[in-house]
Amino acid sequence: MKIAVVGTGMIAREALTALQQVEGIEVVTICARPHSRDKARALAQEFGVPQVATDYGAMLTAHGADFVYLGIVNSVHFDYARQAIAAGWHVIVEKPFTSTLAEAEELIARARAAGCYLFEAVTPLFLPNYQGILEALPQLGLIRLVQANFSQYSSRYDRYLARDVAPAFDPSLSGGALYDLNVYNLELIVSFFGRPKSASYTANIGFNGIDTSGILTLRYDGFAATAVAAKDSDSPSFFMIQGESGWIRADGTPNELASFTVGLRGRQEKSYALNCHEHRMVPEFEAMRDIFARKDYLSVEEGLQTSRTVMAVMEKARLMAGIQFRAD
Repeated sequence: MKIAVVGTGMIAREALTALQQVEGIEVVTICARPHSRDKARALAQEFGVPQVATDYGAMLTAHGADFVYLGIVNSVHFDYARQAIAAGWHVIVEKPFTSTLAEAEELIARARAAGCYLFEAVTPLFLPNYQGILEALPQLGLIRLVQANFSQYSSRYDRYLARDVAPAFDPSLSGGALYDLNVYNLELIVSFFGRPKSASYTANIGFNGIDTSGILTLRYDGFAATAVAAKDSDSPSFFMIQGESGWIRADGTPNELASFTVGLRGRQEKSYALNCHEHRMVPEFEAMRDIFARKDYLSVEEGLQTSRTVMAVMEKARLMAGIQFRAD
């Protein structure tokens, strides 16, 4: 399975690091915009990638790989993925899937029509600890509460306060705490429990109309879920599910699910650390490789339905909070 990595930022570097550890995947090209050519060349040399491209359309036409991995600014996920699908490429798009629900639905429809694989790269859904939590979930009985928190003072927040706006804080580039961090909380909640009956978002809005932190509240039959994310402050991050017969708590950031503990009434707590790779992105690339090899379209469809639901909830919540994107 051959991959062209598009992008030269932090997430592209993380992906390259992880992909080096995955057997059966070869990164053959790094694609960047012309002004980032030198950065792409440096990454290619560091990671042993044979080609650098600065013309995305020409790279797609040459068709030198099976997949593109899109580790680029959120606002262009849709356009880059659409172009790749039109050229017959399979696509791995970094979270968040798109900027709007309409974009998500169009990409899914285009991929189906073209027979292309389309994945959203959401690390926790592929981790062994995620599977362990899923298997332990029935022991909790009737679910009553779900709490998630991903709070991480952004390395770019001081710049933001000085009115130097990085893409992660730019509404025109589909940034913000909901789309950058709370998306992980929401992906986990939706993957476990499906689409909520209702959703609301209370956000702290910065000077340029972006959410620097916020609380997403979801309502399900019989229980409620809260998802907190912050780029303007710190706190311990966790993911907690409470049922009438017990609870499950994953400690650490929800994008890593480093460990989890199961507490059942009248029984001793048990803690687990099932993840077997140091880098959190390795399991998702291994899973995508295997799905592609066995032509497992059902798993692709299941993932896309989760992605669609998450986009529907995030868009509704974002607009409810008055956060406007250029893609709206």
